[in-house]
Amino acid sequence: MKNITEEFSLCLKKIRMKRKLSQKQIAEELKISQQQYSKWEGGIITPNAETLVRLADYFDVSVDYLLGRKRERN
Repeated sequence: MKNITEEFSLCLKKIRMKRKLSQKQIAEELKISQQQYSKWEGGIITPNAETLVRLADYFDVSVDYLLGRKRERN
């Protein structure tokens, strides 16, 4: 079983690629560095709770979906 960090990083990359966005595009939208975003997708670190909510809002999914706790997007 994957841990939350692994689930999150896989989900984040999957959503980004499905929407044909670059890491840089998302980072600019969230006003963070591309390196920071890359660390999230790489499973090196996870964002804080406030940023998780911003990501969920940006992708129009639930935080539980981003963390791999639910299969439904909302």
